[in-house]
Amino acid sequence: MTSESTGLPAQLRLDVWLWAARFFKTRALAKQAAEAGKVECAGQRAKAARPVRVGDLLRLDRGGEMFELAIAGLSDRRGPAPAAQALYIESPASIEARARWREQRAAERNGYRPPEHRPDKRARRLIRALGDLEAL
Repeated sequence: MTSESTGLPAQLRLDVWLWAARFFKTRALAKQAAEAGKVECAGQRAKAARPVRVGDLLRLDRGGEMFELAIAGLSDRRGPAPAAQALYIESPASIEARARWREQRAAERNGYRPPEHRPDKRARRLIRALGDLEAL
């Protein structure tokens, strides 16, 4: 199904579009996300084979990050990042929410300091004992 005037497809499978737009590294991961209910199209849970068209609204949960997108173009080939970013338009509210989410994640790990060296024999015993509370 291609548009006769442009030679581009009029519609495309959702998992192929997600892969081409670089939201997932492989098409299998895009399909898995759709099957797990992480992708909504027009407010409804979308299957991987659902055909998408220009103008469709998507909501995508990728590892906690929420994207709200409008499809601006279709491609069945995975190209460079600037070409992939031209395939969608992200809402300003979505961009702001993702920025707040990233700040919150950074603040959560702000106080974490990795250990300077590996635990010694005594520390390993204590760590093992924490797993087995009856051993204390």
